[in-house]
Amino acid sequence: MSLEVIDRHSEALFEFLWCPVCGHEVFTHIPFEGVFCKNCNTQVELQESQETRGYEEAVLACFDTHSTWNLHVDEKLRRDLPDGSARVKILGAPGAYDVDWWSPEPGDDWEPVERGEFDDINEPAEISHLA
Repeated sequence: MSLEVIDRHSEALFEFLWCPVCGHEVFTHIPFEGVFCKNCNTQVELQESQETRGYEEAVLACFDTHSTWNLHVDEKLRRDLPDGSARVKILGAPGAYDVDWWSPEPGDDWEPVERGEFDDINEPAEISHLA
């Protein structure tokens, strides 16, 4: 008996995707558990969108921080999601993805971390041993 594996989303989608909590771009798949940000363990679940507006791919990426670690990390190196979760709709095709919208909508109360936003900031030495 063998299992059939269905690749619903291209690798290019994961090359485009980044974590809105810490800004890192590397995700890890743990079989039977899900896909997680390799830096802070924020879980991401991909869903096919009901509406594509003619794009090759339309994907909802749902981020959830219920399993997030590194909570001891200085808040300058992460940004919490409102109520622990956020969704982003991504339209496009491999090599040409674009963010359509975020839910909840970014504003005064919340703004997703941009890709690599915290790359220039170093973790304080007094907490690095806790990671």
